[in-house]
Amino acid sequence: MSSHPRGPVNLDTPIRFSDSLPGAVDVVVIGGGIAGVASALYMRAEGLSVALIEKGRIGCEQSSRNWGWVRQHGRDEDELPVMKEANRLWGELDGRMKGAAGFKRCGILYLASSEKALAAREVWLDVAKRHQVKTRVLSAREVAARIDQGGLETAHRWVGATITEDDGRAEPWQAVPALAGLAQEDGVCLRENCAARALITANGRVEAVVTEAGTIRCEQVLVAAGAWSSLFLQRHGIIIPQLSVRSTVSATAAMPSVFEGCAADEKLAFRRREDGGYTVSLPDLHDLYIGPSAFRHFFKWLPVAGEHWRDTRFRIKAPKGFPDGWGTARNWAEDDETPFERCRVLEPKPETRKTERLREAFAARFPHLGKPRLIATWSGMIDAMPDIVPVCDRVPAIDGLMVMTGLSGHGFGIGPGFGKAMAKIASGKPAGHDMTRFRFSRFSDGSKLRPGPAI
Repeated sequence: MSSHPRGPVNLDTPIRFSDSLPGAVDVVVIGGGIAGVASALYMRAEGLSVALIEKGRIGCEQSSRNWGWVRQHGRDEDELPVMKEANRLWGELDGRMKGAAGFKRCGILYLASSEKALAAREVWLDVAKRHQVKTRVLSAREVAARIDQGGLETAHRWVGATITEDDGRAEPWQAVPALAGLAQEDGVCLRENCAARALITANGRVEAVVTEAGTIRCEQVLVAAGAWSSLFLQRHGIIIPQLSVRSTVSATAAMPSVFEGCAADEKLAFRRREDGGYTVSLPDLHDLYIGPSAFRHFFKWLPVAGEHWRDTRFRIKAPKGFPDGWGTARNWAEDDETPFERCRVLEPKPETRKTERLREAFAARFPHLGKPRLIATWSGMIDAMPDIVPVCDRVPAIDGLMVMTGLSGHGFGIGPGFGKAMAKIASGKPAGHDMTRFRFSRFSDGSKLRPGPAI
């Protein structure tokens, strides 16, 4: 499919989903990213009636701004069983979508520029073996046979790599709206441009969700609002130590293929796209905007996140309207305009000053192609937890409230897996996986946090 837009979903994207709000459903899902949409789809498959509301457009934030990797390779070990299922589900879903997601199993390579880097990659092979994931080491010669560097001696050389052959790629800004289309076909009510304002509770349990377009009575609510989850929950006295970091991504013009899958070394990440270009990014560059939540959760992050801050730059002030902005309201009445309506799409300005560094990194690895022409550059805000794995659980303080957030830059690929697990939980069934690592209470029950792989 070569006719898709050159960049992520945004407010210029026409509204596609405008179902009338029902008076009552079993579950209201707040958030139209991959997490919310996949959860809604599988909740409906469990026989639940579901309404999904999205303040902007389906997939308009991180779910259409990510790299487009569907990755088992290098996963946190507790995420890996969920990701294995997600990998299978992507194939099923793309079949139902008639290829609209652009899902292809082309392999994911982690390239190493030094023996030390390769040794660090090889540590994960034991994890892969325990979970029957087919990951192996490639020699420098094998890497050269897979990655086309034009045969030039001046090209940046890799000493080896690790590869998972059945990992894949998909097109984010195609996949999530297409997945929402499946959910709608299956009977999920979908409404874009409709912000959730508040929960109505009674005797400690959920009774309804107040939206800008009316109130929906329900027995359960799933908050899957990405970078906005913490702000929405805080209004109800629910605190999670979620922060968000900015990541910048670019799309190249069409060019000859150097590798049909996804690959990354220490300084460059790239993925082949359906339109013949590459999605490229600097994996060692993130920005954290300092706001009230950053101060509040400082000591939660400090013990476990030292190495993850190594490549993070700190910005003194978040732009106006951001979830952790200094001027962003933390409380509001149910009939007030909320921060979610004032910022329909969280669209941070990309770090364009680094695009030349990105082009140079690409040219150093592929001198026969030179510096690529970039046809689009964008940024997204990655919702992250201190231990770099999500919260996917019921909230003990409010009966009927569930949360799925903090996917920490790993959410696009694993979204269908966690979505199916949350659907089981909503139905009162076992999740199908050990969800202990992703429990809500881990930040308050005295547990020692164990950081997962880097954002």
